[in-house]
Amino acid sequence: MLFGAVTTPPDPEYRSVVVQMRKELDLYANVRPVRGGDADIVIVRENTEGLYSGIEEVGPDRATTLRLITRKGSERIARFACGLAKGRHHLTIGHKANVLKADTLFREVCIAAAAEAGVPVREKFIDALCLDVLQHPGEYDIVVTENMFGDILSDEAAMLTGSIGMLPSASLGDGGPGLFEPVHGSAPDIAGRGVANPLAMFLSAALMLRHGLDLEAQAAAVESAVQRALAAGLRTPDLGGESGTAQATEAVLENL
Repeated sequence: MLFGAVTTPPDPEYRSVVVQMRKELDLYANVRPVRGGDADIVIVRENTEGLYSGIEEVGPDRATTLRLITRKGSERIARFACGLAKGRHHLTIGHKANVLKADTLFREVCIAAAAEAGVPVREKFIDALCLDVLQHPGEYDIVVTENMFGDILSDEAAMLTGSIGMLPSASLGDGGPGLFEPVHGSAPDIAGRGVANPLAMFLSAALMLRHGLDLEAQAAAVESAVQRALAAGLRTPDLGGESGTAQATEAVLENL
């Protein structure tokens, strides 16, 4: 599935469409590449548990959301991340095990999976990791986190590309091709003005070609077209330029 973007209202009765699809299709691995400048990072986010578990209760005086971390969920995301790290350099585990007891399980499982796979591993508390990724992006390769931490970290890391309008994502599982979507929302504040950045959507389509359809050459061609358009000076307003959505689309298609 190639998914556009929706804005989720702050309504306690509303159930996120995207979260429901991830859970019901068991798309447990959320892959978010971050490329720009010195950065060539892949953030691997557990996609079905954590604070997005859906186990919630809202009352007149108290609202509760259960942060769920299981051994099964941790093991499969750890194995997935180690599989990516094998073809690269090393794995970094982002956690908060010094404060959150549930993260001790996540940390231990990830360290064990890395040892079994023979992947060099290091760890960092998630708050320090968010800062260090921005300060020293070249020192990071594959980063694995639980659900909410990965969501926040990847949005923070968008600064390395210039805009959240540059970040694609893939939600993958074991039973099918997956769900592919930009990291950003639908930006209703600029709707109808023709200035939205379409590049994250192009890059999400490239992830669909690679991971969903096993078309590596075509995926690389789309990614190359985006990079060539940027190298030639394409800049949408969120990147500090004046090119609109249609101009950006034309630039990518010309390079494709």
